[in-house]
Amino acid sequence: MNRRQFITVSSAAMLTSVLESYAAPIFPRSPARTVKILGTSWGYAQDIDQFCADIKAAGYDGAELGWTDDPAEQDKMFAALKKHGLDVGFLVGVWGVNDYKEHLAIFKKKVEAAASQTRQKPLYINCHSGKDFYDFEQNKAFIDFTLEIARRSGIRICHETHRSRIMYSAPVTRQYLEKIPDLRLTMDFSHWCCVHESLLEDQPENIALAIQRSSHIHARVGHAEGPQVNDPRAPEWEKALETHFGWWDQVAALQFERQEPLTILTEFGPPDYLPTLPYTRQPIADQWDINVHMLQVLRKRYALQ
Repeated sequence: MNRRQFITVSSAAMLTSVLESYAAPIFPRSPARTVKILGTSWGYAQDIDQFCADIKAAGYDGAELGWTDDPAEQDKMFAALKKHGLDVGFLVGVWGVNDYKEHLAIFKKKVEAAASQTRQKPLYINCHSGKDFYDFEQNKAFIDFTLEIARRSGIRICHETHRSRIMYSAPVTRQYLEKIPDLRLTMDFSHWCCVHESLLEDQPENIALAIQRSSHIHARVGHAEGPQVNDPRAPEWEKALETHFGWWDQVAALQFERQEPLTILTEFGPPDYLPTLPYTRQPIADQWDINVHMLQVLRKRYALQ
């Protein structure tokens, strides 16, 4: 065996041992529970029909898709979802509009449209809501509106723990959670790892409260210097992987206890979330492969049968 073969075999062995420790069921069997794992179209280059075909073949239950106001694009989206037998969660947000009144008006229109369309009821609506520089009352208006729509439509509406948005940090999010009892979160603590430059070990109370109020998971692994590790299969990220699975496990347990569906999006992103080599901008890992691997691990870990 030459040096290159030794390195290849050794790396494969380390990779397998790190990953397989998370790929065993951790909850008692119960056919009454619902687990839905969704794929992201973020970074996917083909059309919506091909995307839906690919995630169906990979074993996903559905897709999280950005809500579009374009009727023609809606037709394509709903046709592809129906053709391939996929569930859907909608991502609703406003980009490129900083003025508060305009931003809120556009957001309301999008949420209302996504919740009131009748072609396919979404599993949830995930919100990129507000701005980190709006004040408390301004941001609260986004939440209050979604609570009204959730009550009226019966659709679960969650606000993502995302940089630049309302829930951009753990202590700020706690202020909203304490004052708005019905507020539900999409947990993506990878953003908070970046914001707080840690794995959040120093904020146990803030994290515990956020976990209690999380109803949807974005399964991406962050670290103290960024919102996405270069490849979660690499052994050097074992601590980050262990921490994130610990958070996800708690949300899963709570969703099962509440008798609500556990919905998870595998959301490792493309460049520039995914690091690249200088000059060539060649990704140093494969986004699709990473997300499909996470799907397979999560499917085994939260298996119900």
